Amino acid sequence: MEKFQTLTSTYIPLPIENVDTDQIIPARFLKATDKNGFGDNLFADWRYNKDGSPKADFVLNNPTYKGEILVAGKNFGSGSSREHAAWAVAGYGFKVVVSSFFADIFKNNALNNGVLPVVVSPEFLAKLFADVASDPQATITVDLQNQTVTNNKSQQTESFEINPYKKECLLNGLDDIDYLLSKKDLIEQYEKSK
Repeated sequence: MEKFQTLTSTYIPLPIENVDTDQIIPARFLKATDKNGFGDNLFADWRYNKDGSPKADFVLNNPTYKGEILVAGKNFGSGSSREHAAWAVAGYGFKVVVSSFFADIFKNNALNNGVLPVVVSPEFLAKLFADVASDPQATITVDLQNQTVTNNKSQQTESFEINPYKKECLLNGLDDIDYLLSKKDLIEQYEKSK
């Protein structure tokens, strides 16, 4: 995984509440066993017509909005526990998803795949949606070390929570296996002391 420290980016608004994992990545795409290509099918039923042509009114097809941050409505990632949803979000190129609430399983799957879920207050979220509607070039800065998210248009900043272990993994670009391997010497030393 890439190291994550601070990211400043324009953002893509998805002001829809209760987006479940079947909407993030429809079940028909779950046959693959690796992460490749999932980003192409992110929000497939909302993004594409039945003939495969892009739906002009869906935000990911609107060239006005770009960025590595997705700002989503409350309760993002509910539904099934499919890790493929996090694969699709990461595969599209999002490094951060901001919402006022995430389903726990999606939140953990996102962290395990290098995507930082940032929980903000409903008021902060509403301001992000309002600001990007008036200025599609508005940006957000996410500082993982200090656990802050800043709306650069309004200069409002909020703190967010993250599991300390997952924070360390993201800061150092480590997945769970890499983390264990980084502690190999300590593990061997402990085993020898028994």
